[in-house]
Amino acid sequence: MSDDLINDGPWAGLRRLTAARIGLKRSGASLSTAPLLQFALAHARARDAVHEALDAEKLAADLSVFDLPVVQVASAVESRQQYLMRPDLGRRLAPGAEAMLTSSNKTHDVVFVIGDGLSARAVQAHAAPVLEGVLRLLRKEDWRVAPLVIARQGRVAIGDEIATCVKAEAVVMLIGERPGLSSPDSMGVYLTWQPNAQTTDAERNCISNIRPEGIGYADAAFKIVALLHAMRTRRLSGVLLKDESDRLMLEQRS
Repeated sequence: MSDDLINDGPWAGLRRLTAARIGLKRSGASLSTAPLLQFALAHARARDAVHEALDAEKLAADLSVFDLPVVQVASAVESRQQYLMRPDLGRRLAPGAEAMLTSSNKTHDVVFVIGDGLSARAVQAHAAPVLEGVLRLLRKEDWRVAPLVIARQGRVAIGDEIATCVKAEAVVMLIGERPGLSSPDSMGVYLTWQPNAQTTDAERNCISNIRPEGIGYADAAFKIVALLHAMRTRRLSGVLLKDESDRLMLEQRS
């Protein structure tokens, strides 16, 4: 029996269903050259994604089609290296940023914040398509949506401060997730009801792995809106709020 059949036969069908590295060819006790090089390339892409800078101007242009003001702010972080070493600074707005967000006395139902996180390419590619679906659904129900906010070098909790500044009852944070070896461009969404300085991660709902190979744009938009409805109805979020969006999605399709 050939080496190809030994390595590929039992695993070929499974490989078509997952990007996981299974049944890799070996040379003695080590990986064969091809899978070893593929692993090294995937690792390099993941590292590059972490350090890649967000093109905030291009993202702002992509978001401008939604007929909402787009505000750009930054966290208290001064460099990418500091962002990786000091998560606490990524949770706070830079000096002067608050003034850019508090120019209006209007109140809002929700504010959408887009942050580069650990993968700028994720929000660069996926934020606008997801927001297109979300805003289309919310506008049918007259939700008061705050200006869209791009938060450079921001962590999830920076959305709490932004929501307070724009007087929004809920914040939806779209952020690049930690890159994996098969997903350097995965976007996560964190939803929080009435966030404040004391808000903890237990009070957030999360939708992870948003990308064409994971949770698609339309499904992500449906889940975000379903969670917003539940949050506003029950006036809470996080571990106390059960995410029933998958059940609602199946009922809608049946």
